[in-house]
Formats: sequence, C-alpha cells, structure tokens
Amino acid sequence: MSHRMDIDVLQALCAVQDCGGVTRAAEHLALSQSAVSHKIKRLEERLGRSLLARRTGGPLFTEDGQRLLGYARRILALHDEALASLASQPLKGSIRLGMTEDTTSSGLSRILGRFARLHPEVQVRTHVAQSLTLEQQLARGEADLAVMQIFQSRLQPSDTVLYEDSLHWVKSPDLPLLPDRPVPFLAFDAQCFYKHWAEEAGSERGAGLVTVLECASVAGIASGVLSGLGVALLNARHITPQMEVIDHVMGPPPPPIAYVVRIAAKSRSVAAKSLAAEIARESAGQNSLSAA
Repeated sequence: MSHRMDIDVLQALCAVQDCGGVTRAAEHLALSQSAVSHKIKRLEERLGRSLLARRTGGPLFTEDGQRLLGYARRILALHDEALASLASQPLKGSIRLGMTEDTTSSGLSRILGRFARLHPEVQVRTHVAQSLTLEQQLARGEADLAVMQIFQSRLQPSDTVLYEDSLHWVKSPDLPLLPDRPVPFLAFDAQCFYKHWAEEAGSERGAGLVTVLECASVAGIASGVLSGLGVALLNARHITPQMEVIDHVMGPPPPPIAYVVRIAAKSRSVAAKSLAAEIARESAGQNSLSAA
C-alpha cells in the first residue's frame, strides 16, 4: 500500500488544527465537511495510524497526528517556496512595514523571514509603534502597509481581518476601587486608542480616570495590573487567570476589536501587496498573530 502523502491532504490536516475542527476547516478550504473527513480518513488508512482523536471535549489530534503536523507544515512551506522561486517575475523594491510591539514575537516574524528568503531583492524596513501611530503613518503615506489593531466599527472595506477579539477592563484582585476617587489607569502611551475611548466613554463610577503608568509593551501593562498599580484595558488573549475582569463596574462595555492588515491608500508597491497577501494567507484561521 502506498504511503505517499498528497499536498491537499496535508493542507486539510493543518486547516483542522488552525481552524479548530473539521467543519471550520472545510469552510476555510471551500470544501464540504465530508470531503475533508474523507481526505484525512484515507490518509489514516494509508499510514495505518489514527490522526484525529475524535473525542468530544478532548484534543483534536492523537500523538501521531501531532507529530505529522510538524512535518506537514514544513512540507507545505517548502512546496510554496519552490513554487514562488519559479515565478517568472521576481519581486523587487522596498516595503515600509509597520507592526505593533507584541507582534514582533508572534508568527509574523516567521512569515517575514520566509518572505525575505523568497524575495531577496525586496528590502523590508520594519517600524514598531502603537496602532494609532501606524494608522496615521499609513494616512500620511509614511508606511506602505501595517499590521495593527482597530475597533471593529472602524474597519475599512480594504482591510484584511486576521483575528477578532474582545476588550475588557481588568485589575488585580488586591486593588480596591474606592467610591468618588479617580480610577488609576495604565495606558500604553499617549497614542493608546484604548485610553482615548475610555476617556470619551467615561465611567459609571463618576470619578474619571487618572493615568498612573504609560508603557509601550503589553508585558509592562500586564505586570502593572498584576502588581496592583491600576486598571487597564486588555484584549482577551492577554488576560491571565490572576487578573480580575471588572467590565460590570467600569461603565459601558468596551467595543470589540480586530487585528488587520491595511495597505496605504496611495501605495503602488506590488511587493507590499504581495507581503500583505502572504500575511493574510499564512495567518488565516490560526489566531497566531497578536497586535496591540
């Protein structure tokens, strides 16, 4: 019996993990659920191993399935690199990329490294800043594209949404919020659009906010929260079990947010558009990029 593994079944296997199940993987691949299940079942029969755990509430993959996933991703990456290397028109030029601080340690770094190997004649100059700053740089034509965070209500038709998340007020359980006293607030910096929203929305407590810490990093804000310095607005992926969510006492619920890739309206860079498409394709369904 042949043990050859086709590219499409490896793509299906990775999509199941990235999307969190067979049904969502099928939607992502524009296939029926039965087609995806059949591909994986045939691979299991060829290998003589179970790959999907198929237990409600348990892990998606068996130990063999997890091991194969690592190989599958490497095979798919090499497959795509081989195709790109044979492109008739190699990309050239430069890209001014904006990205947020916590994105530098996410899957985006891997994508940028791969893009550099595939397109050695493209120079990517990366600038790290807050989302509001990046949005302004795009509008002024000082950046070609950016990976940033915005309120979902401010999405533009040309934005590519990478991930959606919720925003919450948090504090340390040890921090008391005293009536008629200003609430100590931890902000990323003066360009923190969380802070702008909080100041405009006000607070049901009626005492307002006073900024006691400005810090450009998520790690710094999280540390300040856990130390009891003040309250902060954090998206769900950065909230830890040691933090207390206090949406119910802080007034209007924070609006939902989205991580997006946005290309500058005046950009004519083919390389920038190619990089934006690569980021969107690689991160689809994975929730692996974090931005602030």
